[in-house]
Amino acid sequence: MELKTKIHAEDGKQEIFITREFDLPVELLFKAYTEAELFEQWMGTKVTKFENKQHGSYRFETFNPQGDVVFSANGTIHEVIDNEKIIRTFQMENTPFPVQIEFLEFEKITDTTSKITIQTIYKSVDYRDQMLKLPFAQGINMAHNRLQEMFKRENR
Repeated sequence: MELKTKIHAEDGKQEIFITREFDLPVELLFKAYTEAELFEQWMGTKVTKFENKQHGSYRFETFNPQGDVVFSANGTIHEVIDNEKIIRTFQMENTPFPVQIEFLEFEKITDTTSKITIQTIYKSVDYRDQMLKLPFAQGINMAHNRLQEMFKRENR
Protein backbone atom coordinates (compact mmCIF):
# COMPACT_ATOMS: atom_id res chain seq x y z
CA MET A 1 0.00 0.00 0.00
CA GLU A 2 1.35 3.39 -0.99
CA LEU A 3 1.97 5.83 1.84
CA LYS A 4 -0.03 9.06 1.59
CA THR A 5 2.62 10.93 3.56
CA LYS A 6 5.61 11.32 1.26
CA ILE A 7 9.24 11.48 2.37
CA HIS A 8 11.76 13.01 -0.03
CA ALA A 9 15.49 12.87 0.68
CA GLU A 10 18.16 13.78 -1.87
CA ASP A 11 21.47 11.94 -1.67
CA GLY A 12 24.22 13.93 -0.01
CA LYS A 13 21.92 16.49 1.64
CA GLN A 14 21.24 16.78 5.36
CA GLU A 15 17.51 17.44 5.01
CA ILE A 16 14.28 15.62 4.32
CA PHE A 17 10.93 16.88 3.14
CA ILE A 18 7.69 15.36 4.43
CA THR A 19 4.51 16.26 2.54
CA ARG A 20 0.89 15.27 2.92
CA GLU A 21 -2.41 16.53 1.55
CA PHE A 22 -5.48 16.34 3.78
CA ASP A 23 -9.21 16.56 3.22
CA LEU A 24 -9.30 19.22 5.93
CA PRO A 25 -9.43 23.00 5.93
CA VAL A 26 -6.00 24.46 6.68
CA GLU A 27 -7.35 25.86 9.98
CA LEU A 28 -8.13 22.34 11.27
CA LEU A 29 -4.78 20.97 10.11
CA PHE A 30 -2.98 23.80 11.91
CA LYS A 31 -5.05 23.21 15.10
CA ALA A 32 -4.08 19.53 15.03
CA TYR A 33 -0.44 20.59 15.23
CA THR A 34 -0.88 23.32 17.86
CA GLU A 35 -3.53 22.16 20.35
CA ALA A 36 -2.24 19.63 22.86
CA GLU A 37 -5.49 17.62 23.15
CA LEU A 38 -5.73 17.14 19.39
CA PHE A 39 -2.01 16.46 19.01
CA GLU A 40 -2.17 13.71 21.64
CA GLN A 41 -5.05 12.00 19.82
CA TRP A 42 -3.44 11.65 16.43
CA MET A 43 0.20 11.31 17.52
CA GLY A 44 -0.57 8.80 20.26
CA THR A 45 1.70 10.51 22.76
CA LYS A 46 1.28 12.43 26.02
CA VAL A 47 1.96 16.15 25.79
CA THR A 48 3.57 17.45 28.99
CA LYS A 49 4.28 20.97 27.69
CA PHE A 50 2.96 22.79 24.61
CA GLU A 51 3.63 26.51 24.27
CA ASN A 52 3.04 27.22 20.58
CA LYS A 53 4.33 30.78 20.52
CA GLN A 54 7.61 32.49 19.79
CA HIS A 55 10.18 31.44 22.42
CA GLY A 56 7.79 28.74 23.66
CA SER A 57 8.67 25.11 24.14
CA TYR A 58 7.13 21.67 24.04
CA ARG A 59 7.74 18.18 25.39
CA PHE A 60 5.98 14.88 24.92
CA GLU A 61 6.34 11.28 26.05
CA THR A 62 5.19 7.93 24.73
CA PHE A 63 4.57 5.05 27.13
CA ASN A 64 4.51 1.27 26.74
CA PRO A 65 1.58 -0.76 28.14
CA GLN A 66 3.47 -1.15 31.45
CA GLY A 67 3.59 2.63 31.87
CA ASP A 68 7.29 3.07 31.15
CA VAL A 69 8.42 6.01 29.00
CA VAL A 70 9.75 4.56 25.74
CA PHE A 71 10.18 7.81 23.82
CA SER A 72 10.42 11.45 24.75
CA ALA A 73 11.16 14.56 22.74
CA ASN A 74 11.30 18.29 23.28
CA GLY A 75 12.01 21.49 21.45
CA THR A 76 11.83 25.23 21.26
CA ILE A 77 9.35 27.15 19.14
CA HIS A 78 11.00 29.89 17.10
CA GLU A 79 8.07 31.22 15.08
CA VAL A 80 4.35 30.59 14.73
CA ILE A 81 2.12 32.19 12.12
CA ASP A 82 -1.45 30.91 12.42
CA ASN A 83 -2.49 28.58 9.60
CA GLU A 84 0.81 29.23 7.77
CA LYS A 85 3.96 28.03 9.51
CA ILE A 86 5.79 26.81 12.58
CA ILE A 87 9.56 26.86 12.98
CA ARG A 88 10.86 24.74 15.84
CA THR A 89 13.69 22.55 17.04
CA PHE A 90 13.18 18.85 17.74
CA GLN A 91 15.31 16.81 20.14
CA MET A 92 14.79 13.10 20.79
CA GLU A 93 15.88 12.49 24.36
CA ASN A 94 18.19 9.62 25.32
CA THR A 95 19.28 9.00 21.73
CA PRO A 96 22.51 9.75 19.89
CA PHE A 97 20.67 12.11 17.53
CA PRO A 98 21.47 15.81 17.96
CA VAL A 99 18.81 18.48 17.80
CA GLN A 100 17.28 19.14 14.40
CA ILE A 101 15.34 22.10 13.04
CA GLU A 102 11.90 21.78 11.47
CA PHE A 103 10.09 24.18 9.16
CA LEU A 104 6.38 23.29 8.99
CA GLU A 105 4.41 25.02 6.25
CA PHE A 106 0.61 24.81 6.09
CA GLU A 107 -1.01 25.49 2.73
CA LYS A 108 -4.64 26.03 1.84
CA ILE A 109 -5.47 24.18 -1.38
CA THR A 110 -9.25 24.73 -1.33
CA ASP A 111 -11.71 25.62 1.43
CA THR A 112 -11.83 21.93 2.42
CA THR A 113 -8.34 20.66 1.54
CA SER A 114 -4.84 21.55 2.72
CA LYS A 115 -1.24 20.45 2.61
CA ILE A 116 1.61 20.31 5.07
CA THR A 117 5.26 20.42 4.06
CA ILE A 118 7.85 19.75 6.75
CA GLN A 119 11.50 20.43 6.00
CA THR A 120 13.74 18.85 8.62
CA ILE A 121 17.44 19.73 8.70
CA TYR A 122 19.88 17.43 10.49
CA LYS A 123 23.35 18.23 11.81
CA SER A 124 24.94 16.01 9.15
CA VAL A 125 24.12 13.82 6.17
CA ASP A 126 25.10 10.82 8.30
CA TYR A 127 22.52 11.63 10.99
CA ARG A 128 19.90 12.20 8.31
CA ASP A 129 20.73 8.83 6.72
CA GLN A 130 20.57 7.09 10.13
CA MET A 131 17.09 8.59 10.67
CA LEU A 132 15.94 7.33 7.28
CA LYS A 133 16.83 3.76 8.34
CA LEU A 134 14.30 3.97 11.20
CA PRO A 135 10.61 3.16 10.54
CA PHE A 136 9.60 6.79 11.05
CA ALA A 137 8.12 7.09 7.52
CA GLN A 138 5.51 4.44 8.36
CA GLY A 139 4.99 6.02 11.77
CA ILE A 140 4.29 9.54 10.51
CA ASN A 141 2.04 8.11 7.77
CA MET A 142 0.01 6.19 10.37
CA ALA A 143 -0.20 9.29 12.58
CA HIS A 144 -1.34 11.43 9.64
CA ASN A 145 -3.96 8.79 8.78
CA ARG A 146 -5.24 9.05 12.37
CA LEU A 147 -5.32 12.84 12.07
CA GLN A 148 -7.45 12.63 8.91
CA GLU A 149 -9.80 10.03 10.44
CA MET A 150 -10.13 11.95 13.71
CA PHE A 151 -11.73 14.93 11.94
CA LYS A 152 -13.87 12.71 9.68
CA ARG A 153 -15.42 11.13 12.80
CA GLU A 154 -16.04 14.55 14.37
CA ASN A 155 -17.81 15.85 11.25
CA ARG A 156 -20.30 12.96 11.01
